[in-house]
Amino acid sequence: MPVAHVKAGLPARRRSAGSIGQPRRIEDQLREQNERFSAAVENMSHGLCMFDADERMIICNGNYLGIFCLDAGIVRPGIRFFDILQHSVDIGVASHSAEELYAIRKPYIDQARPSTYEEVLSDGRIINISHRPLASGGWVSIYEDITEQRRAGQELKEQHRRFDAALANMSQGLLMYDTEARLIVRNERFLDLYHVTPADFPLGMSHRELLVQLVRLGIYAEIDIDGEISKTMTCLQAGESRSTHRSLADGRTLLIARRPLAGGGWVATFDDITERRQAEERMTHLAHHDTLTNLPNRSMFRERLDQALSEPTVAPLAILSLDLDRFKAVNDTFGHPAGDWLLKCVAERLMRCLRNETDVVARFGGDEFAIIQFNVKGAADAERLARRIVEVIGKPYRDKSRDMHIGISLGIALYPDDGKDADTLLKNADMALYRGKSEGRNVYRFFEPGMDAMVRERQVLETDLEAALPRREFELDFQPIMNIASGDIVGAEALMRWRSPARGLVAPDDFIPAAEETGLIVQLGDWALRKACTAAAGWPHAMRIAVNVSAVQLKSGTFTRSVISALAFSGVPADRLELEITETVLMDESDTVLKTLSQLRDLGIRIALDDFGTGYSSLGYLRRFPVDKIKIDRSFIRDMDNRDTAAIVRTVIGLGAQLGITVTAEGVETEAQLDMLREAGCVEAQGYLIGVPSKAADINRLLRSAAALRQSG
Repeated sequence: MPVAHVKAGLPARRRSAGSIGQPRRIEDQLREQNERFSAAVENMSHGLCMFDADERMIICNGNYLGIFCLDAGIVRPGIRFFDILQHSVDIGVASHSAEELYAIRKPYIDQARPSTYEEVLSDGRIINISHRPLASGGWVSIYEDITEQRRAGQELKEQHRRFDAALANMSQGLLMYDTEARLIVRNERFLDLYHVTPADFPLGMSHRELLVQLVRLGIYAEIDIDGEISKTMTCLQAGESRSTHRSLADGRTLLIARRPLAGGGWVATFDDITERRQAEERMTHLAHHDTLTNLPNRSMFRERLDQALSEPTVAPLAILSLDLDRFKAVNDTFGHPAGDWLLKCVAERLMRCLRNETDVVARFGGDEFAIIQFNVKGAADAERLARRIVEVIGKPYRDKSRDMHIGISLGIALYPDDGKDADTLLKNADMALYRGKSEGRNVYRFFEPGMDAMVRERQVLETDLEAALPRREFELDFQPIMNIASGDIVGAEALMRWRSPARGLVAPDDFIPAAEETGLIVQLGDWALRKACTAAAGWPHAMRIAVNVSAVQLKSGTFTRSVISALAFSGVPADRLELEITETVLMDESDTVLKTLSQLRDLGIRIALDDFGTGYSSLGYLRRFPVDKIKIDRSFIRDMDNRDTAAIVRTVIGLGAQLGITVTAEGVETEAQLDMLREAGCVEAQGYLIGVPSKAADINRLLRSAAALRQSG
């Protein structure tokens, strides 16, 4: 029966198979083209976003979302351009308001020709944005992150600048030859040493021509030029350096050293070694001074102290032992060159703190300094100096548009009350310093006789600690961790306890630092890891076990094997184990630590950053090493009633969500705190409200009770 035509309502002939297949083939071709287009867009190395004439998004790729950290659930086809800008502001990526960004970009968009400009995001990244108008209205934008490219260019310029500065400021004359033995680099010092002009030795002249010119100008006496060239070439071709002394016509003597370059050619350096006395004086100075700060070193300090104490009538004096606070954090964060610069600044400030030229400040090594204060009129004089040093050293240090913050702790011993010889005075000043460090740092303390007993007590503690492990005096408690959304217990943190027969229950804050200093933490950590995994073997399969790890363990070189052994012994899968580290671990940044952490993550073990927010530069460490979890320190949770603190907590939770990192709040003790965390989107909570630290058996009972309640419900 014929099919009715839709328009005419009249019988129509049934379409042939060929006429039906043609639209289908066109449809398939269009679908294939769309798929190829989507694949091409998605695999671009740059970000791409296309907008129509109404400023609504048509399509974008994953790189575009990734560059601006945008939520794919929000940024979808049809969204207005302005709303995308507002979204980037809401998540903290943009460095301007949405209105300001729109005003900046709008003139480029409205141009009827391609345009390119740059935008700096809030995290400092530089994005190159290219607009291309569409014939039908709207535009296509291409986005490229050029941060590294720009940084590399700046670094290259800086390297050239430093190279030129180094050449200009070298104490040595320098010539560099290429593989054809032609002069390609010549510094001013070379010209000064030979009292010649650039025109006398132009770039491009050969090594032979240079020697001939030196003889012609009367600088060198007649020399065997062929023999000189032959000897030099023989050494350089063998990959060896050649040094010779060259006597000049004016009576001076130069040391010329020739060193081959890896890519061919060589470098020749020229030293005027005429002034032997100056060289000897310089060596004498170096023997008694610190090479970095130019302060007297330990040897010279001791000589001055011994000399002062040997005088027939010794005036009262004070010995100050000084140690910088947080220097390692600065050194590890900004690098050793910055640390060296900081030490030189500290040395200069210490010099300015002294009352007169008779007082002595020395660098003993690392971040340790010492001062002899002569003619003190009692403890008040030494205290004034110590207070001034704490104030002056504690002020910020600005280098390359960045601020560095450190403190200083001091120990003070007075002559003759605290000792009558150098060894006793130095020992007692060190004990006072140790006391100050243990009481909070950035302070000064005078020596007191009881401090000797404190040092001995620490030694006894270390001895007892070493004997405690074989005596099985250590225990593990477990504190449950709850998923806030479901209310389920999803894990527990293992907490080490030392129950000493003589001391009773020793707080971890008292024995863990001693265990780290003695290295015993490696054995203790291995024991805790195996014990915790064994306990977790009886828990539900989805429940994780968290174990704290020290930097000392990670640097031991055997930690990965210990973890694998504990997992194999207990049968606990790797993805159920969480290793909690603090920022001090990431601050170390040694190859061993980073390699070990990477190996552990490759095994499927989760890495958690504990006490987040209390360290020197938390966000910086998240960029350097990706972690699976961050634990907000209990101090922030305790103070969540404070508006600013609550804002910080919400920011950290949002950061975790953006980075795909689980966020756990520590120290949750009230329902109000839990409600605030739930509202902010925090994933997990831990604290006395959830459960107090308990024995493994108590955790098992808690889990059974929770399971029974779920079944009954």
